[in-house]
Amino acid sequence: MATDYPVTMAVRFLRERDAAFEPHVFAWEKKGAKASAEVLGVDAAIVIKTLVFEKEDKSPLLVLMDGTHEVSTKTLARLLGAKVVRPCATARAESLTGYQVGGISPFGTKTAMPVYMQEDLILLDRAFINGGKRGFLITMEPDAIRALLDATLVDVAV
Repeated sequence: MATDYPVTMAVRFLRERDAAFEPHVFAWEKKGAKASAEVLGVDAAIVIKTLVFEKEDKSPLLVLMDGTHEVSTKTLARLLGAKVVRPCATARAESLTGYQVGGISPFGTKTAMPVYMQEDLILLDRAFINGGKRGFLITMEPDAIRALLDATLVDVAV
């Protein structure tokens, strides 16, 4: 376990709620859950990506997806009763969350947004999720992630 790790907005959020997490700091060279999993020597299926989307009315939302799948925006739009759901542009995602792309955590975002979590993630014993900085993941129980974020479980994986 890392003893020296960044105190990000995500870490502050988790500390304020007495949430248990284990920090993992590593040299970040390229973005992506698969690359992070490789560096940490874990399966990409237990690394959660935090993705920022918006509906046609520009209302933002977060989707938590494992590192081995993509999000079906058509399925997500249908579940949300929206015409269209699309990924946010980098600048907008960073503005909404307060984090850099590659370091976006669902915890402690600047803008409160609904969170949708791929339902299979809840079955994992543990998961790696971004701690709010590139090269900084934290390990948590998926049920704790869901509870802390009041995330809605969905099946939008492709």
